[in-house]
Amino acid sequence: MNIFTELTTDTILLDLRSETKPEVIAEMLDVLIAAGRIAADKRAEVLAALMAREAKMSTGMEHGIAIPHAKTDAVARLAAAVARKPAGVDFDAMDGQPSYFFIMTVSPASRSGPHLQFIAEVSRILNDDQVQTQLMQAQSAREVLEIMHRK
Repeated sequence: MNIFTELTTDTILLDLRSETKPEVIAEMLDVLIAAGRIAADKRAEVLAALMAREAKMSTGMEHGIAIPHAKTDAVARLAAAVARKPAGVDFDAMDGQPSYFFIMTVSPASRSGPHLQFIAEVSRILNDDQVQTQLMQAQSAREVLEIMHRK
């Protein structure tokens, strides 16, 4: 899968304002709405799906990465965003450490392939310590895309 079909400069947020897991999820969802990837009138439905998924099991992984995601028929196709919070957020990660990088995906309930491929590809890229260092220092969304594309 080419993640750059779904991930563009308007779906990358370099400085999350949020301080809590629910705030991060809502702020990233709003980025997807502002980018036209999710209809504004579907916000409540998509947010409920994201929070329900998070309630089942935290999407805070290891190594500073969190992958909030959900499947819902409120979207017609995969929508994805990446965000960074240099100060970190407690996302109930598996390793107990704060999360700094967030990858959000929302996809139709009827399609699992693109959703899983996207998460796997972005996770592979972000699991590289050198890439994380470069992404933490990136000054623009375009630079984030360039760093991720090189990997």
